[in-house]
Amino acid sequence: MTGRLVHTGQVLLDLVMRVPAPPPVGGDVFASASSLQPGGGFNVMAAAARAGARVLYAGGHGEGELGDAVRAALAAEGIEVAFGASVGRDTGVSVAMVDDSGERTFITAPGAESELDPAALAGVAVTGADIVYLSGYSLVVKEKRDALLDWLDLVSNRDAAAQPTLLADPGPLVADIAPEAWARLIARVDVLSCNTREARLLSAVADPGAAAAELAKRVRPGAAVLVRDGAAGCWLARDGAGEELIPGLPVTVVDSNGAGDAHSGVLAAELLRGMDLRGAVVRANAAAALAVTRPGPATAPTRAEVDALLAAQYA
Repeated sequence: MTGRLVHTGQVLLDLVMRVPAPPPVGGDVFASASSLQPGGGFNVMAAAARAGARVLYAGGHGEGELGDAVRAALAAEGIEVAFGASVGRDTGVSVAMVDDSGERTFITAPGAESELDPAALAGVAVTGADIVYLSGYSLVVKEKRDALLDWLDLVSNRDAAAQPTLLADPGPLVADIAPEAWARLIARVDVLSCNTREARLLSAVADPGAAAAELAKRVRPGAAVLVRDGAAGCWLARDGAGEELIPGLPVTVVDSNGAGDAHSGVLAAELLRGMDLRGAVVRANAAAALAVTRPGPATAPTRAEVDALLAAQYA
């Protein structure tokens, strides 16, 4: 493995609360448990690092106690940090309510992670061996969106052998991404990974397999689309090659928070190892399955745990 996962998204603190159901408007509900831990882009990076990848966080972090917590968590996972702390601003917080079915609802207060200095980003050197990860959250803040897309234009206009692979996840705020920004992204993306809700919003097609096939027509030639379909598995589509459902693994869901991030992080790690995309999806499905059996957002397994689950499943 010679390349790195270069994550351009944002790490913030997740206040995770387990509730029987989200409260009604004007109501209240008691949480049975709560925790404060790094989330957002941290989950993808931790998943990749636990799968053996080198990871660089090319995003913002604050100078206060929340930023300190983020930096400590990144260091504990062996993740490098590209930039210094933002002066005069702390890292943001996201409240995640996880109900009894394992589904989650978020409320986010952004902080320093939503900022990006174009000059600092220009100093991040990437090669054709790297995978650059871009989150849709980065595309709903105009200043960060423009800086990232301009940088991607630069690195994507190199000789083909020097271009990093671009892995993008539109995220829950996909409907808030400006059409012109989305058009610039899909013109460059190599692997677009989204869940069924996001795929439906992007394609206006309800069936996840058909949505994957429709989106595959819109990305650039040679690019692939993944639609994560929960327990069913993950749809893989390329334009002209049809769509395939790569099955998930049966588990008991405890908390779905972070499952998509575990999927993306392990997918990136396996691609960095040189695995083909289908094989990487099989392992990513297993990682996501293990993640949902554990409470909390950053629940991605180690590579050895994925090996054990796949060996038991296909014995």
